[in-house]
This record gives sequence, structure tokens and C-alpha cells, in this order.
Amino acid sequence: MSEKDNKAVTTWLYVVCALILFMVVFGGYVRLTRSGLSIVEWNPISGVFPPIGEEAWQQEFAKYQLTPEFKKVNKDMTLDGYKRIFYVEYVHRLIARFAGLVVVIPLFYFLWKKIIPWRKSAVYLAIGLLFAFQGFLGWYMVSSGLRDIPSVSHYRLTVHLLMALFLLALTLWMALNHRYGFPKRVGGISRTAPFWLSVLLIAVLVLQISYGGLVAGLKAGHASSTYPLMFGVLVPSGLLSILKPWWRNLVEAATTVHFIHRWFAFVVLTASFILYFLTKKRSFSSEVHRSIIWMTLLVGVQILLGAMVVWFHVNIVLALLHQGTALILFVVAFFINYRIVHEPLPYPGKLEPRLELTAA
Repeated sequence: MSEKDNKAVTTWLYVVCALILFMVVFGGYVRLTRSGLSIVEWNPISGVFPPIGEEAWQQEFAKYQLTPEFKKVNKDMTLDGYKRIFYVEYVHRLIARFAGLVVVIPLFYFLWKKIIPWRKSAVYLAIGLLFAFQGFLGWYMVSSGLRDIPSVSHYRLTVHLLMALFLLALTLWMALNHRYGFPKRVGGISRTAPFWLSVLLIAVLVLQISYGGLVAGLKAGHASSTYPLMFGVLVPSGLLSILKPWWRNLVEAATTVHFIHRWFAFVVLTASFILYFLTKKRSFSSEVHRSIIWMTLLVGVQILLGAMVVWFHVNIVLALLHQGTALILFVVAFFINYRIVHEPLPYPGKLEPRLELTAA
């Protein structure tokens, strides 16, 4: 049985994709409830079990009381209040462990049964290793909020988010290969305008999501509660003079980061529109055309959700919907690029290199 024909491998990869999406959104919930710094140690094995008994809880709470978050933000927190945020982060870590098992156990089984040949196992092993590395990055992010300031580094948070996107892209690419057939290149892929624009769409979307990570880490969503105006004007003065040198404002000043994030969304929308008009009269599959339409509509929905997050002072439900929609946009943009790359060229009769889809 070929890799393409094995439904178990395909299902496994899609399940892993779904787990990545869920974990990113749940991570957003952890951040918005200020629960991420409640567990001050990283114990991959013993951390499977929560504290048992009053003495164990008091010891865990005593460790939290030494952190900047307790001293500067939650100094009036009781043990019951601590238990609430502890369990949110505990569940988050438990889900991460479960996701790791969902990756590793089926992978070893597929390799043992030679369903995935060893000679083609590198990318699957990379997915497993990246999952482990993502767990390390999660702790590396959390540890930055346990020293001096009661919040994690916005840089580390954004890197953690981008690694999740990379892991999602790699897993989804393999899942789509199993779904549609592993491509065998014949003369190389023609770099058409739709291809390059689909790459650009992914690039600007990833940049916009990165700024979303910076907004989250800096808590820049609270910088303004009005939209489209900020502080009564469309473009606030001094956006590049808050910090020195000027370029630090682009990634460290909450007001500037917020401003860039809210307006760069229209760059993503413009790229979607251009791709739609560029492809609508060409003979791509209906999947491609429908996906681009959905992409354009979802960007519009995402802009509205972003405005609502501002208007309602970073309401948790709206913020999570905003984050979840960003992930869906990434999946759709990635799918568009995949299908454009792997479809026969939409120029009948023109002698250009083509792709032939065959099972590996």
C-alpha cells in the first residue's frame, strides 16, 4: 500500500493539524486569563499530576508567591484563586502532553509496520522533533515572566506562535500530499503570477499574525479602545518617537505595534483581492476559486473581529474568535498555494513545464 493510499496516515496528520490549531487557541485563553505563569516549574513527568492534599497546594502556592506576577499583580490572591489559574495552565500542559503522544505513538507504529518507509521518514520524524522543541519553547517563553516583570517576553511569545505555524504548515503539507498524491516534478514548477501572489499572500499573513503575537505579548490591544480612530485621530503623532532608536517602536512600543497591526490587515485584504481577480478567469480548479473567495471573505470578517476586540476592550470570547480566524486564514492561504503549485498549469496549449501527480 502506498503512502497516498493509506488513510490511517492521512487521518493521523489531519488530527495533528487539528491539535495544533486547538492548542494555539487554548494557549490564547491561558494568556488572556493570566494563567500561564501559575506553574513555576517545568516537570514533564511529575507534572502530569496536580498537587494532592492541602500541604502540596500550599507548597505550590508558596512558589507562585515568589514570582513578579504575584508580587505586582495578584498580591491579594487567595489559595482558591490560585487553584483556578493553576488548573487552566495545568490543563494546557496536559493537552500538550496528550498531543505529543498522538504524534509519537502512531508515528512509531507506522514506522514499525513499514506503512511509512524509513527512507521517507525524515519529514515525519521532523514533525515529532518539532513538537518536542515547541514544548521547550513554551517553557522558554514562560520562564521569561518569572524573573523581573510579570509577563512573558513578547519576542518569545511570537517565536512560539511562529513555530506553531511552521509545524502546522509542515504537517498540513504532508496531509495534503497524502490526500492529493505526492507530486513528481517534470521539468520543474512554472513560477506563474498566481503562484508568486499566493506566496506573497502567505508572507503578508504571517507578518500580520506575527504582529498579532507582538500585540498579545505587549498587551497592546488595550492601547486604544476606539476604531478606526486612535486617540481621536487616524494616525497618532509620535508613533516612531516613543522609544530610541526609532526602529524599536516598530516592535516594542505598544501604541505603534497596535497601529501597525490594525492597518496592515488591509494589506492582507488587498493581496486577497488581487489574487481573486488574477485567477478568476483562469482555468484553475473550482477548489482554488472557492478557496480564494473564502479567503477574501474571511479577511473581511477578521478585520471586523479585530475592530470588535478593540471596541469591547479585549473581550476574551472575541479575542479568541479573532485568534482562531487568523489560524483558519493561514490554513486557507496555505491550501491555495498548495493547490496552485500542484495543479497542471492553467494555460492549455502553452509549452511550459507541468506537474504530474503520482503516488510516491
